[in-house]
Amino acid sequence: MIRTEFFTGPAIAPQITRLSALRVAVFREWPYLYDGSMTSEQGFMEGFAKSTTSGIAIAFDGDEPVGASTCLAMTEEDDHVTQPFRDAGLDLSRFCYFGESVLLSRYRGQGIGVRFFQLREAHARSLPGVDSTIFCAVQRPSDHPLRPKDAIPLDNFWRKRGYLPTDLTCTMTWKQVDSAAKVENTLRFWMHRL
Repeated sequence: MIRTEFFTGPAIAPQITRLSALRVAVFREWPYLYDGSMTSEQGFMEGFAKSTTSGIAIAFDGDEPVGASTCLAMTEEDDHVTQPFRDAGLDLSRFCYFGESVLLSRYRGQGIGVRFFQLREAHARSLPGVDSTIFCAVQRPSDHPLRPKDAIPLDNFWRKRGYLPTDLTCTMTWKQVDSAAKVENTLRFWMHRL
């Protein structure tokens, strides 16, 4: 039986090592193709444990985490995420940023992703002044050589949750499984009014 729990602040700390391993494994897959390391993921996750606005929904099979989904007040996000909003004259304090979601493939299609959105939106509503949630998704061409034949875009899933694509994009750089050096990637923002 899969159970999903929500963690905030210091309660995240005991989960960091197992979540970092999960993130390294899932992010290697399509569409992120991220060639990450435990060291970088643990450092990233430690920031969530120190934040006063962060939250992480974690799906467990028994005691083992099989999926996780993060959120954080946009005011605490890095410049590469927030700059497009500042450039557009948008008030960062109105947004809760839904960061990465990872879920092992054998657990997909069972409603866990829907639960991740529900828990993060509930958390966003608890943050003062927040009236919108936002996330970004990497843009990949349909003819990308590493695209699996059975890959299904998540656009319809996100639209069913009330999210719509915006004209806002950001750029992030990471080492990919198909590259020796870091690669610049474009990500499009999707928004939902609470």
